[in-house]
Amino acid sequence: MGNRFQVHPTPLAGLSVLERTPRGDSRGYLERMFCDEELGAAGWVGEIKQINHSFTKNRGTVRGLHYQLPPHSEIKLVSCLRGEIWDVVVDLRRHSSTFLQWYAQVLSADNHRSMLVPEGFAHGFQTLTDDVDMIYFHSAPYVQLAEAGVLANDPALSISWPLPMTDISQRDQGYSLITENFRGVLL
Repeated sequence: MGNRFQVHPTPLAGLSVLERTPRGDSRGYLERMFCDEELGAAGWVGEIKQINHSFTKNRGTVRGLHYQLPPHSEIKLVSCLRGEIWDVVVDLRRHSSTFLQWYAQVLSADNHRSMLVPEGFAHGFQTLTDDVDMIYFHSAPYVQLAEAGVLANDPALSISWPLPMTDISQRDQGYSLITENFRGVLL
């Protein structure tokens, strides 16, 4: 049957965009969302420990930028099942040559792309359409005390969001600005 994923490296080491290959006929299609063997070669390590589904009602909404602190760091496989998003990932790995650089990719139900986000990266997105459904596969369970984040509109990151930010949660607005004292994540 062949590989069901095309792996596209990004400028941020370890971060990949996956293109799922639907197989179908006149009735519709089947699309593999996860395969341990195939995704292991792309950087997935370990088991799936948690799967989350999110729904975002309004276009322009920003969620994130979230990550978990070690020892609860996680790998995420992020996919958009309905609608379209601007998916953003920021490298927070302390000793990385791309520390505090970001990468973004449009994920949609139509383009069959997923983002494979390694440990030590913050993740967030902006909805480009109304009524967006997302699915996330996590290599570690959520731990509230390990939850952390950076501001989506932090000037130190200069993320080019495609739309005005219309809705950001109080939690996501409460993260501190990145200062010269920010040391990132040590894995």
